[in-house]
Amino acid sequence: MVKRTGPTNPELQKLINDVKETAKSSNINLWKRIAYELEKPTRRRRSVNIYRIDKHTREGETAIVPGKVLGMGEMTKKLTVAAYQFSREAKEKINKMGKAITIKELIKKNPQGKKIRIIG
Repeated sequence: MVKRTGPTNPELQKLINDVKETAKSSNINLWKRIAYELEKPTRRRRSVNIYRIDKHTREGETAIVPGKVLGMGEMTKKLTVAAYQFSREAKEKINKMGKAITIKELIKKNPQGKKIRIIG
């Protein structure tokens, strides 16, 4: 069996450590789950289209995608979407109606994890 090494991208490693520290300091299971999802290999990380985010959220909520947001579909609600990566088209579509931010920005903005929905 091959030993699991985890992500080798230093930026992603720092993000995972920041998420884990937030989870430990505030004892919030949401952040533990996000760190676990981000540690997965790239091929197993979530990819979510905009229409799916729009379908599974309510107006004014925050959606978090521990992976990549893709541009298929349209936004009909004003949402804040946090993700590890965005396609260029997805970021443009989200910013027309709501706000696209990184997971690191979301941790600073909402460390308690209130009104956040994991999508994917």
